Parts: sequence; structure tokens; C-alpha cells
Amino acid sequence: MSRIPLAKPEITDADREAVMEVMRTPHLSMGPKLQEFEQAICDYTGSKHAVAVNSGTSALQIAMRAVGLEPGAEVILPSFAFSAVLNVVLQEGLRPVFVDIDPETYNTTPDLVAAAITPSTALILAVHTFGFPVDTEALRNISLRTGGSRAGRPRHTIHLIEDACEALGSEVRGHKAGAFGDAGLFAFYPNKQITTGEGGVLITSDDRMAARARQLRNQGRDPALNWYQHADIGFSYRLSDINCALGISQLTRIEAVVEKRQELAKIYDRELSRITDVVRPPLTSKVGRISWFVYPIRLTKEFGAQDRDWFCESMLSKGIATGRYFPPLHHQPILGSRSFAKNAEGWGTRSGGWPGARPGTLPQTEFVADRVIALPFFNQLTEAEIQEVCGALGESIRELRRKTWSKFP
Repeated sequence: MSRIPLAKPEITDADREAVMEVMRTPHLSMGPKLQEFEQAICDYTGSKHAVAVNSGTSALQIAMRAVGLEPGAEVILPSFAFSAVLNVVLQEGLRPVFVDIDPETYNTTPDLVAAAITPSTALILAVHTFGFPVDTEALRNISLRTGGSRAGRPRHTIHLIEDACEALGSEVRGHKAGAFGDAGLFAFYPNKQITTGEGGVLITSDDRMAARARQLRNQGRDPALNWYQHADIGFSYRLSDINCALGISQLTRIEAVVEKRQELAKIYDRELSRITDVVRPPLTSKVGRISWFVYPIRLTKEFGAQDRDWFCESMLSKGIATGRYFPPLHHQPILGSRSFAKNAEGWGTRSGGWPGARPGTLPQTEFVADRVIALPFFNQLTEAEIQEVCGALGESIRELRRKTWSKFP
């Protein structure tokens, strides 16, 4: 086990007591804490509805199902993202259209998304990567304005879903991330800003979508019918009152958490300023407020994926955990499998649209994915630990340089 972990949940005595309070009641699932947690999420995000589920991935699947997309419809999404987003797109029988990113923000841009829209585009999936806010206000305007009306074609609906699973507390021009699209998603895994152990939530201001989401998370049951009357093909995606109680307690300090993590990022930025072989992330965003999920650095262009892997092993040998984010989605093995090829027959080979896109199709994604490393980052991280991490980082960089130089006569 590493001396300084990559992530660690912050669990206080108040959190423990909140969980124990539920354990003293008969309401362990679908009870009052579920409604209380959902209302707390609404109050924080400014959304009309919140539907708590067992993971951010489940929230995304329910959101896509509730939107009601036709099989084979195109979904625009960044390739630099966690594999859960691609899993859900494929599970729902939809066609992924990957777009590149801005290497400074790790997010896609409105221009890149706009260029990828076709008459078959049904959904834009906007991902707030690492807690850096993507310009969802601009993306919403693009979805409303474009709608497939180019070249005289009739307008059609392009939906927008915000994946803010890494971005609770982020803001886009003064509004909470997740509140701009048809639906927004948050996740509460133990490495996130706050945790429920396992859990996620869908937020929306659409009454119909909220009703459908609640129905889908609970085996397709319609509350207007009898308990065992199923009005839809649903899932068992409920979140227990135990998890919700932990989430309620944690959510009370989310603003303090966001501020603390910003201070930690500033300390990292200061300590790393003397190391020229890494690119530090920006401390501010033109779009809005950052809510730091991880602290990502990037090796400079002279290094590659093998160097990154060696560096991570070197740091681990010094007792410090690091993370590698993210393998490009358009290079995932599933997209080259025989079973997938059969399902994807007839999808075509449009640049960026074919899931098994050739290397070089998304150059910034591929460049960044080979070089990004996440450093230890969690609420209780101390300045002394950051200094230790940065000292070890500098030492590993020097070792890496000596290793690189030794290859040449």
C-alpha cells in the first residue's frame, strides 16, 4: 500500500452518526432519507428534480433511456473520458461520434462539437472532465440552433446531457454544472468531492424526464398503478437510505470542500513551478468555477506513454500513488471486436464518427492520453504531503531523464 494514496474519502463523526441514525430505523431503502437527499441536491444545483440512483453510470443510462433516442442515432462525445460513457452509449444501441479536446482544459469545445453535428445527431454528451467546466451554455445554444437544419434539411431535436460525475460544485457562468442540459449527472464514488459510498444522481427540470427516470430506476414500476404493475422495462438502480444519509451529511460541506481543493491545487501549482518537464493545469477557467476532482499534470512532448508508465512505477516505489487518465475511447478493444462490428454494420467511416477511428484521428486526445498523470488529491491532503509528492516527482523526472539519455551513445 502506498504511503500517500491517490484518493481517500473524508468520513467525519457526523457522517458516521448520520448513517447510524438510519440503521436505528426500519427505513433502509426508498425511505425519507432518499427524498431528503434528492431535495438537498435540488437546492444545491438549482434543478427542479433529482433522482438518486446507485451510480453515475446508472444515472447516465436512465437519462439516455428517458430521452428516448432511436437505435443507431448519433451521440457526440469526447474520446478523452471514462469508459462508462461509451459503455452506456453502446448498451443503448447508439452510435458514438468522438470529438477531440483542448489539451489545456481536457474538455471538448463548442467548435469541435458543432463541426461534428450531422442530420443523424440526436445527442450531445458534454463531459466536465476532472471538474473543469465545459462550456455547456454554448453547447446548449448549439443544440437548439443547429438541430440538423443545415443544407435546407428540416430541423430536428438534438438533446444535451451533462456528465458532471467528476464536477459537483463546478459552475458555468455562475450556474452549477449539470443544470444546462435535458439532464445532468453526478457520481459519489469514494474518490469524488463527496461520497455516498456508491451512488449517483440525475438532475433535470423536465417533469416528464424526472417521472420516467424514477420509474426506470425501480424496475419500471409506475406509482400511479399497483406496486407490482410494471409500465416500462426498468432497472434495479435504487440508492439506499444508508447511502443517502451519508450524502446528506457530506453535502452540507461541499462548498468548503471545493474551496479546500482549490487551495490544494494552488499549493501544487507553486511547488511544481520549478519542474520544467511537466505541464501544470490552469488554476482558473474562462467558463466558470473549477471543482477539482483530481490534480492532473502532463509530461512534456519529448516523453511518451512508456515513459509515463515508468514514471508511475517510480513514484509508487517511493510510496506515492498516481493515476493514468484516460485511454482514448476510440481505441477501446471492444470497438474492434467481431461482435461489435456486426452490430455497427452500416455505420460508415466518417472521420471521427467510426468508433474504431484510426490513430491520428483525434491528435490532441491521443497526445494527452499518453502523458497525463493524476497526483494524490483528497480533502485531507496536507501541504507537507504535497511537498513530499513534488519532491519525489522531481526525483523521478531526473531518473527518467537519465534513463532516456542512456539510450543514446
